[in-house]
Amino acid sequence: MAASGPVAAFRLPPLPTIGEIIKLFKLRAEKQLSQNFLLDLRLTDKIVRNAGSLKDAHVCEVGPGPGGITRSILNAGVAELLLIEKDPRFFPGLQMLSEAAPGKVRIVHGDILTYNKLGQAFPKHLLKNWEDDPPDIHIIGNLPFSVSTPLIIKWLENISKRDGPFSYGRTQMTLTFQKEVGERLTASTGTRQRSRLSIMSQYLCTVHKCFMIPGCAFVPKPEVDVSVVHFTPLVQPKIEQPFKLVEKVVQSVFQFRRKYCHHGVRILFPEAERLEKAEQMLMLADVDRTLRPTQLSMFHFKSLCDVYRKMCDEDPNLFAYNYRHELAEKRKRKKGKFRTNNDDLI
Repeated sequence: MAASGPVAAFRLPPLPTIGEIIKLFKLRAEKQLSQNFLLDLRLTDKIVRNAGSLKDAHVCEVGPGPGGITRSILNAGVAELLLIEKDPRFFPGLQMLSEAAPGKVRIVHGDILTYNKLGQAFPKHLLKNWEDDPPDIHIIGNLPFSVSTPLIIKWLENISKRDGPFSYGRTQMTLTFQKEVGERLTASTGTRQRSRLSIMSQYLCTVHKCFMIPGCAFVPKPEVDVSVVHFTPLVQPKIEQPFKLVEKVVQSVFQFRRKYCHHGVRILFPEAERLEKAEQMLMLADVDRTLRPTQLSMFHFKSLCDVYRKMCDEDPNLFAYNYRHELAEKRKRKKGKFRTNNDDLI
């Protein structure tokens, strides 16, 4: 759990409120970008407190929008704040904040899903060994719902490779997600919310659900509440296999989340050897074929991934096999056969 930091001496000078900024620059949340503004500075302060002590830290804020969380980060006494914003409409308001905190703020126009320069964004002296305490670098963001899941998967892969923002060490993240996604990220074995996201995040990180923000706190009000989640990368991952392999096994198992786990294991293998190989994998991993995906522990998934890796090493073509591609090809052939039969009738 992230600890609350001491109150910093630095305070921003008097500025227009976030509501006034929105009116001044005629800002409006764009539905297609799934934007929702958080105006209550008590809540933005609470998000920042849950990131831990930011005194003299280097922070990257993702999607600052009109700058509510930005103010709270600056008031925490950071050394430097990098803002990555896709929507240029917010730049005048963010520039106002930059001028109120001289030398502290950098504003970058970019899409965080494709922005790949975080690995060089901070001073080299902040570099830490992976086994050391986390570096004085934090990622904070009120994420649009449309990007939150693909973005956390991207960053989890960065963690597994220790690159991108994690080339500096075990960089911590404090991010918002819609309530359902937050519950999946933090779900424990056997719970209804247990999912692919639970395994992918928890095998690489300590994942802590900080608090909930009611939807009514945002403008416009989303249909769901919002969860604030804190991530600290683990020194040692709970599954020591390549990220893409773990992702493939976990996705396959949860493909049939309401059925027994052997249904998902089967689709890791081509049709001709599907039943035999799936039973072999479950036996070698010592996993009960009648457990449901939500009942599988992290140790179960570790065993499944380890066995699948050995099977892939023995058959170099196995990892490239894709069940969905095979299914699509079968449908295409079936469709072509149907057309041919119809042509014969003409």
